[in-house]
Amino acid sequence: MISDKSEPPVCRIIDYGKYKFTQEKKAKEAKKKQHNASIKEVKMRYKIEEHDYNVRLNQALRFLESGDKVKVTVIFRGREIQHLNLAIELLNKMSKDLSTIAEMQQNPSRDGKNMIMILSPQKNKN
Repeated sequence: MISDKSEPPVCRIIDYGKYKFTQEKKAKEAKKKQHNASIKEVKMRYKIEEHDYNVRLNQALRFLESGDKVKVTVIFRGREIQHLNLAIELLNKMSKDLSTIAEMQQNPSRDGKNMIMILSPQKNKN
């Protein structure tokens, strides 16, 4: 049916198989163009060296540029859990370093023996 507003309605006779094929092709192209934002994780310890920190920072930057969210995790082992303030400082430093491209979706919070923070790409890219 081309136009159902006219009287009588205007219809075109076409090959149904060809019509179905073109509809599936359009749906496949639309699906190919959409991007699902997944959560990527960057793990580190609170006593991380400067070079290792930069490697994790570049990983997070790459994930954010591709449109994914980043879950930054600081792992504690044993009695290291008493140094929560150092982990919070590290996570705040990472969010500050990535502030040009990312916004903090979840503030640093304790999750068992881990400290996590979630960053998402900024919506308004100028």
